[in-house]
Amino acid sequence: MRVCLASTSPARLMLLGQFGIRPLTIAPDVDEEALIAAVEAAEQRALAPDEHVLLLARRKAADVAARLRDDIPGFDGIVIGGDSMFELDGEVLGKPYTPESAAARWRAMRGRSGVLHSGHAVVRIEPGEAPREVHATAAASVSFVDDVTDAEIDAYVASGEPLHVAGAFTVDSLGGAFIERVEGDPSTVVGMSVSTLRRLVREVGVEWTALWHTSDPSLGRSETDPVTL
Repeated sequence: MRVCLASTSPARLMLLGQFGIRPLTIAPDVDEEALIAAVEAAEQRALAPDEHVLLLARRKAADVAARLRDDIPGFDGIVIGGDSMFELDGEVLGKPYTPESAAARWRAMRGRSGVLHSGHAVVRIEPGEAPREVHATAAASVSFVDDVTDAEIDAYVASGEPLHVAGAFTVDSLGGAFIERVEGDPSTVVGMSVSTLRRLVREVGVEWTALWHTSDPSLGRSETDPVTL
């Protein structure tokens, strides 16, 4: 069973690899900010965090699935889309991007707990059949240690790791030492809830074990190499 990850996120790619899946990776062509702004304007309200991540996950999966059907007509498999954001005291915290924002974020988060929201979409593609899509959200509570020092925060920010991840932290790399507790599926904090993903895969008629150790010799390249269609 062929698998395509509609993302070039190293964390999501690594996570799938840990569970025995080696997907093709394709960057989705989705203007996230414009999409959210358009939907919120049309509905005249702000999207809740779970709505936000689910909308983006679905659009990413749909975009990549459409390109796969056009460019690789014989593709028989699934496309996985995902999106994540962190909520602290009702405020949604995306990627900080700058060292100043990341440092301020960490000083505000230490000793506190927030919720990591993750959206998932799975599209089943079969030649000659209409695509089938299923989706779901998952959430996990994250508690940060209260004794992380300013010097530790500055060193962590200087590593560059927190700048381009939702919430400005990771649980599976350098930032993991500053996290005291995770309540919920730990993989949700990495980028996708694997237990949720397994359920969605089954809903489109595919067994999770059929995804293990996939290969795609017809593409003439490793499936772990990101490509853009």
